[in-house]
Amino acid sequence: MFTQQQIVSATQGKNALLVAFSGGLDSTVLLHQLFLLRQQHAEITLRAIHIHHGLSANADSWVAHCQRQCAEKQIPFIVEYVQIDAQRGGIEAAARTARYAAMAVHLQAGECLVTAQHLDDQCETFLLALKRGSGPAGLAAMPEHKIFAQGLHWRPLLNFSRCQLEQWAAQQKLCWIEDESNQQSRYDRNFLRQHVLPVVNARWPHFASATARSAALCAEQEQLLDELLAEALAAATQADGGFCFSALSQVSVAQRNALLRRWLAQQGSALPSREALQRLWLEVIQSREDANPRFSLGEKEIRRFQGALYLVERLPDLSATLLLWEQTRFPLTLPAGLGTLQVAVSGTWIRMPRADEQVSVRFAVSGHYHVVGRSGGRSLKKIWQERGVPPWQRERTPLVFYNDLLITAPGVFVTREGEAQPEQAGWHLCWQR
Repeated sequence: MFTQQQIVSATQGKNALLVAFSGGLDSTVLLHQLFLLRQQHAEITLRAIHIHHGLSANADSWVAHCQRQCAEKQIPFIVEYVQIDAQRGGIEAAARTARYAAMAVHLQAGECLVTAQHLDDQCETFLLALKRGSGPAGLAAMPEHKIFAQGLHWRPLLNFSRCQLEQWAAQQKLCWIEDESNQQSRYDRNFLRQHVLPVVNARWPHFASATARSAALCAEQEQLLDELLAEALAAATQADGGFCFSALSQVSVAQRNALLRRWLAQQGSALPSREALQRLWLEVIQSREDANPRFSLGEKEIRRFQGALYLVERLPDLSATLLLWEQTRFPLTLPAGLGTLQVAVSGTWIRMPRADEQVSVRFAVSGHYHVVGRSGGRSLKKIWQERGVPPWQRERTPLVFYNDLLITAPGVFVTREGEAQPEQAGWHLCWQR
């Protein structure tokens, strides 16, 4: 069904393959094809990975089936167990996210992940993107190959229909499993597969092929835009990943949105809707200079600082957090994955607390303070600004107090109350992020 030349082209000369093997028809055909190819070409190395989602009572038996199939072919077999959080975009999206995250972990450097999506899957993906109101990037559907994790992702069956796979599987007398969830039309993809596409294909037998051509044309348009906007995107993207938006007011809305989408894609964000981009423009970019706007986008948020946009992880509000550090000889674990504070041989040099002073850590406080190296007092907001600390980092920086005295923001500043005088004992505080 495909040739060694296709593999060489898709993997750029690399023949290490990791096959996503669910045990269903599609991946069974794919695995068998690659197994036959490996028999002819000894340079090909082949592994299989099965993702156990825990969503079916039959999941354990599917693992056993896949394990037997791989053992018969002497293909190394990996099982990865994942947890599905259906609150994040529904079961279908959550399962896909968990599946690819697990496969990314197991994909070795230079290896190629091979998955079994076919022509009918491509058609369904196109229609689902159309339902969501996607633009050319979404309608481009699934590319045959792309960069993925430490290697590549290859879909060699995109030009073959499910009917062709069924015929080939019957000729080879292959055995596969049937996932009962494929019959549940409450899932959008299954609804299309069971109730929409049979009617469409009965009227237009080549509908899936025509849809694939439309997806390919959309992909070409996106590639052309990538090339045309590459210089402007590079000029606007800062070394720290921020996007300098000063030039956006000089271009059309279409070019502005295209640049923002490409910057967000570079940062690993999901593609925003046109409405979301309009809100980003009005609520963040055009907000007043002294504002601290934030725009939620999935699990992340877009923040603004010194004329640039930044895509950052969303963290819980820590303003009410108070951590007592009673045993300072041991590291203090900070919340929200912010690392630890510990006394070390190097770090921020401050005076040691007196016997009547309790050491604590707080976040996102306000007030007026005197810092070492600056004359006069100033607001904490002004201190952060002078030190060039973005607003989202201010909210995540631990502030060390002795009783109610602010002593230091480790690595950023020390207050006069925290300065170690020559006659005083001092210590180094190190923030391990």
